[in-house]
Amino acid sequence: MQWTSGIAIYFLLWIFSAFMVMPFGIRTHQDAGTAPEAGHADSAPINFQPWRIVWRTTLVAAVLFVLFYVNYEQGWITAEDIDFFPAPPDLEAEQALTTADPAR
Repeated sequence: MQWTSGIAIYFLLWIFSAFMVMPFGIRTHQDAGTAPEAGHADSAPINFQPWRIVWRTTLVAAVLFVLFYVNYEQGWITAEDIDFFPAPPDLEAEQALTTADPAR
């Protein structure tokens, strides 16, 4: 894997992880038993800490990237393992002919 591909995959995993991590630890005014300030939504968090979310997201994304990279190197799960819909029989026959006769 090229290093640029690794960075792109890590970035995608980071964004995915951010959406997974964001809801944990957030408390609303209703949870805390206080009244929201004028103009704030009832669902607005009272203890929003963005740096905590960034650190948690980075940790989760790093773990997911390491698992992805080890799987990439070791080949534990391949595309053939998750191919739930096999190719139609006529396509398989055509592929068999082209591999048997490369001039075709």
